[in-house]
Amino acid sequence: MLTRRRKLRIETERMTLRLPQHSDFRDWAWLREESRDFLTQWEPSWAHDHLGRKAFANRVYWAARAASSGTALPLFLIRREDGAVLGAITLDNIRRGPAQAGTLGYWVGARHARQGFMREAIRAVVHHAFTALDLSRIEAACLPENAASRGVLEKSGFKYEGVAQSYLQINGRWRNHVLYANLRGDRRGRTEIG
Repeated sequence: MLTRRRKLRIETERMTLRLPQHSDFRDWAWLREESRDFLTQWEPSWAHDHLGRKAFANRVYWAARAASSGTALPLFLIRREDGAVLGAITLDNIRRGPAQAGTLGYWVGARHARQGFMREAIRAVVHHAFTALDLSRIEAACLPENAASRGVLEKSGFKYEGVAQSYLQINGRWRNHVLYANLRGDRRGRTEIG
């Protein structure tokens, strides 16, 4: 099973999306530290050891277990051109049975923002979720004022569904989030017939 997990790759035009590996630690920690101000306004508070090697090793082990059990698909965005870690995308909370749904979360390093990498990654993961994983619904949430995140979701086929009050603790405060979803075979907002 370990061999299969390590081979899990989703290819996009410019990137390989794959599970994190222990060898990614330095690049990941450097990118997160460099992007701290850019990221912390949108994320839960970082633990005191967030950028530590042990915490990263725990992430790698969790990613392997989650992918193996089918509960999550935590992937790093790796630029094929130079092998750089650009960010991460996770299809989490995968629910089977009547729901066939999952929740999407993502981040990109500040130096790689607004270059289309996340849009490319979202489209690839959604396609994988609908085809290979046979999910029917992908959900995502972001802060109402996060125009970049709302924009990338909307450009990736997600539709606005409403507001969740006190949805997540972001930077130490309970915050409302806007909710989006992408449905397999979604026809919301389409007017053509057929």
